[in-house]
Amino acid sequence: MTLRTVLALLVAASLALVSGCAPRAVRGGAGTDRPDLDQPALGVGLDREDIDYLVSENLASLEASRFWTGTVRPAVRPPTVAIWPIENRTTQHLDEQLLTILSSIETSLVHSGAVRVVARNQQEALIDEIRRGSGSMYDPATAQRAGRQLGAQYFVTGRITSVDEKLSNVRRLQYSLFLQALDVETGLVLWQNEATRSKQLKR
Repeated sequence: MTLRTVLALLVAASLALVSGCAPRAVRGGAGTDRPDLDQPALGVGLDREDIDYLVSENLASLEASRFWTGTVRPAVRPPTVAIWPIENRTTQHLDEQLLTILSSIETSLVHSGAVRVVARNQQEALIDEIRRGSGSMYDPATAQRAGRQLGAQYFVTGRITSVDEKLSNVRRLQYSLFLQALDVETGLVLWQNEATRSKQLKR
């Protein structure tokens, strides 16, 4: 066996050893070999599966509501809707999850074809201005003023809450996403619903 052959075998063995110990990334989701990769929970945090469930449950209620079927759908011209920020009333840092919730609501409403949706980037500039002026985003008067400035007839808003329970080696978190649709001019609540999702972790 020549020196070159020995070196080649050593290099091949080293590469095999390194690749055997290296972390392996797996692609999952629709169209892959692991379509169920996103389904198992890795912890009690709010993940994409939870968000999809909470948003879809709420929007199914909205589309079945008297407000939607009696006012929105029959409208000659699709009414304009603004999506107000979702308030985080949990003790967790949920900035990324809240953005995902807002994006999911926005996408669903746009795809419904029943309403026109104010782009969130237009809202963000106004929200920043309101924050600087009043320091609050969630009181009804502020939301009404913003809705008028955005040219919206209705706005969708809400909050997310959680209940954290521990018993021995078990921890359970219950997340609730509460959404409502309000009339910009009157402030009247036209629809509201709450969806809940539970996560449990055993140690």
